[in-house]
Amino acid sequence: MAAKLQEIVVGSARPAELAAFWSAVLGWPATESPNGFVWLSSTGAYVAPEPLLVFVPVPEAKAGKNRLHLDLCPSGCDQDEELARLLALGAARADVGQGPGAPWIVLADPEGNEFCLLGRRVD
Repeated sequence: MAAKLQEIVVGSARPAELAAFWSAVLGWPATESPNGFVWLSSTGAYVAPEPLLVFVPVPEAKAGKNRLHLDLCPSGCDQDEELARLLALGAARADVGQGPGAPWIVLADPEGNEFCLLGRRVD
């Protein structure tokens, strides 16, 4: 037996706004739930290939460095082109001590959650 990764849950001060950012980043549709959370999946269906990204409302702001983060690979373009797109969507460069010369770029989403843009293309 083994467990199956179903959802990645992100606490957010503004779930709909943060989900809209990630929807644009991933090209996944966002669906708002009547109970205040917003979820994304690769197909737009709740029963989709895992994992789903779920944004839930929390009262506090993010504090400190994430202990878990997402890594993204460029698809259909190189790292520099994808970096420009992510920055235009609202991402910001972040320094978590990665040092110069790292093959990945550390960014933060509009609420400050760090994520990495890797150098290799997925396609």
